[in-house]
Amino acid sequence: MPDRLDTPLAQRRSLVPRFRLDEDAVGKATEAIARFLGTPRFLIYLTVFCLLWLAWNIWAPEDLRFDSAANGFTALTLMLSLQASYAAPLILLAQNRQDDRDRVTAEQDRQRGERNLADTEYLAREMAALRIALSEVATRDFVRSEIRNLLEELDDKDRGQGSTSSWSTTRDSS
Repeated sequence: MPDRLDTPLAQRRSLVPRFRLDEDAVGKATEAIARFLGTPRFLIYLTVFCLLWLAWNIWAPEDLRFDSAANGFTALTLMLSLQASYAAPLILLAQNRQDDRDRVTAEQDRQRGERNLADTEYLAREMAALRIALSEVATRDFVRSEIRNLLEELDDKDRGQGSTSSWSTTRDSS
C-alpha cells in the first residue's frame, strides 16, 4: 500500500526502521557515567593511564612506541579530547535529568506546603469554634458558685421562716 496523505504518520511504513531508545535507561546510564567522571577514582585512573602512556612512549624501545614525544604526544591529546567531548554532553544530560527531578520535588513540596497551610487554617477555625462553644459551657467554678448561691438562698428562706431544717444542720455540722 503506498503512503497516503490521509493516513496518520504512525501507521505509515518507513523505508528505514526507526531505532527507539528507552530514554529512562539512557538517562540512568548517562547519570552513572557523569557520576563516575566526578569521582577521585576516575581522576586517579586517568592520571595512571596518562602516566603509563607517557612512560611507555618515552622509555619503550623505539620500534614499540606508538605516540611520539617529538609530535607532542598527539595521540594522547586526541584521546583526552575525545574523552572530554563525550564527557561534557553526558554531564549536561545528567544535569538536565537532575533539574527535572528538582522541579518535580519543588512542585511536590509546594503542594505539600499548600496542604499543610490548608490543614493549619482548618485546625485554627476548629479551635476557634471550640473556644466559642466552650465559652457557653458552664465551668466547674461557675457551677460551684451557683450551688453556693442556691444554698445561701435556701438558708435565708429557712431562717426567715424560723424553722431549722435538717439540711442546714447537716451542712453546718460539716
